Amino acid sequence: MYLRELRQPVSELKGVGKSIFASYTALGIKSWYDLLLHLPRAYEDRRIRNPLRAGYNGIPVNTVIDIISHAYIGRGRNRTLKVVIADESGTAALVCFGRNFLQDMLQIGRKFYLYGNFSVKYGELQSSSFEVEPFVPEQKPKSFGTILPIYPLAGRLTQNILKRDIAGLLNTSAKHIQDELPEPLRQSLSLMTKYEALRNIHFPTSLENQKLARKTLAYEELLFLQLIVRRRALRRQASIPQKSRASHSGTEHLTKKLIDILPFTLTTDQVKVLGEIKSDLMSNRPMARLVQGDVGSGKTLTAFISSLGVIEQGGQAAFMAPTELLARQHAENATLFLEPLGIRLAYLTGSVPQSRRKNILKALVEGDIDLIIGTHALFSRDVIFKNLRYVIVDEQHRFGVLQRIAMLNKGDMPDLLLMTATPIPRTLALTVFGDLDVSSIRIMPPGRLPVKTYLASEKSRERVYSAVRVEFERKHQAYFVYPRINDTGKSDLRDAETMYEYLTKTVYPGIPAGLIHSRIPEDEKLGIMDRFRKGELTYLVATSVVEVGVDVANAACMIIEHAERFGLSALHQMRGRVGRGTVQSYAFLVYSEELSPEGRERLMVMKESNDGFVIAEKDLSIRGPGEIAGTRQSGFLRLIAADLVLDHELLTQARDTADAILSEDPGLLSVQNMTFREVLTRCPPFDEELTES
Repeated sequence: MYLRELRQPVSELKGVGKSIFASYTALGIKSWYDLLLHLPRAYEDRRIRNPLRAGYNGIPVNTVIDIISHAYIGRGRNRTLKVVIADESGTAALVCFGRNFLQDMLQIGRKFYLYGNFSVKYGELQSSSFEVEPFVPEQKPKSFGTILPIYPLAGRLTQNILKRDIAGLLNTSAKHIQDELPEPLRQSLSLMTKYEALRNIHFPTSLENQKLARKTLAYEELLFLQLIVRRRALRRQASIPQKSRASHSGTEHLTKKLIDILPFTLTTDQVKVLGEIKSDLMSNRPMARLVQGDVGSGKTLTAFISSLGVIEQGGQAAFMAPTELLARQHAENATLFLEPLGIRLAYLTGSVPQSRRKNILKALVEGDIDLIIGTHALFSRDVIFKNLRYVIVDEQHRFGVLQRIAMLNKGDMPDLLLMTATPIPRTLALTVFGDLDVSSIRIMPPGRLPVKTYLASEKSRERVYSAVRVEFERKHQAYFVYPRINDTGKSDLRDAETMYEYLTKTVYPGIPAGLIHSRIPEDEKLGIMDRFRKGELTYLVATSVVEVGVDVANAACMIIEHAERFGLSALHQMRGRVGRGTVQSYAFLVYSEELSPEGRERLMVMKESNDGFVIAEKDLSIRGPGEIAGTRQSGFLRLIAADLVLDHELLTQARDTADAILSEDPGLLSVQNMTFREVLTRCPPFDEELTES
């Protein structure tokens, strides 16, 4: 049976009325196949006997009991049945809230299988959450002695309803479900058939079989995902004109000259990444590479150096940044490093005066500019290059795919280098950026001290202010970051504008400060940042606008209020604004008293690690891949069986298999709307005819 034959609506299942159908819909379950892929969130192993005394240690009780006596607690409508029970280890009580009807079932002197969670109340062992089943000698029980699935619920759904409906499908229609993985591939990986996997993920006969079932479904899911990603990469390559282009294999005279005059030595990671980029540039295919590296790891300098070979050959390069603040900082660094080499630079943003813009555009089209640095203004139609050969995009996630394509269309097959200061877990990079080559810069430049991170409750705020005052006395600078510009009394959150007034008038009177947020005009914002860089302002009060593009070596303190409201990536980015010099720097994460378990977990990750790659992995495990990749609402990465945190090895295997499949049959790239089954069965060596079981 093909999967499409299981697309019948769940409303057609026996026993599913309007209310149950609505409950299924609330869980996103619309078809029979959706129901089969509604996987358990946990399991109860009822094969292991735990006597009543285990309840004293918080262990779920799983035993055979005798009914000793009945009693009632309370009066009238609140009257509740209390049943005293016993096994070989002792006695306990079942408190039957809302289940007084159990009096007729739990008759004194009878035996029952019992599973429940117990605790000590009023001096005795009690449970109000339990299941029972009559004990019949020499007869196998229905639930006890098995591994039971525990499902996510909604509305009027119960565990028993889900088990009933899923078991019904597994015992009828799903029996004939056809494998989507070819048998040779499945056998080479020792995986189950599709039906075996579904049967054992829901009703496993052993924990080993449950694990193998999950592995089977996870591999299938990851393989299909990798086929999508790798086909996208091959399609992108196939869309490029087949004519060969000249490789950028220059003399590297400018590259060697810049490296020789640098007052420091490049890190081994920078050298490695430059080698990877050089290899791409020498190819007759355009480069598409993502360079990821922690804040301050030297990505920008690496990008500048990589562009010199292209420029030396007479090509032009464009460097795009998402904000004027960041673009201006890059332009200043380019002036410092590249102008002494004779590189002709230009800076173009939306705030550049029209008269100056006109001159820049004229010089660009005539080839009198080697490297132009700017913002979204570079996408404009009137921005025309004489020979655009290299496009660099910083903070690539802030640009859309169409914007990048528009930029690439301004040249003849230019090379593309994307950069991000938000490290991406390897499993996520293999999945989301599978159509790009990925390079990483993990080693930080020598001489920098790790930022010391402290967690402070709101009650400790004055101690934080005192610690920062000490840094002011040492002539160091600081940032104070708040989640909102102006709260206007809508909540208890502290905001940037209100706290600017408080800090300047009450906490640090007479100490020069600046206020910066997204509503401040760009020219004024840049002026404030210039004064901060020059040391004319001792501290900045800001929103998360300082997350990107602020590089002041003398800044030694980062204070983030309501830190629990920021994601790990944002917290790490903001913390990266300090510690960029050689002085010891500090981050104070101030949190509210009402801290959620997830918020506490995030803050502890920040306290324990300065490694952006470690933090990215933790972020992946806490938030999930869709949140981090920005695809939560798109349907992409809504993994059901696979886990990108746990299944790295499985993902790598799936990627290798996808590459092998597609390399055997490139013709698949031109076929639209193919099912994955058809993709697999048409590709040698997995071309054996699969028949219905």
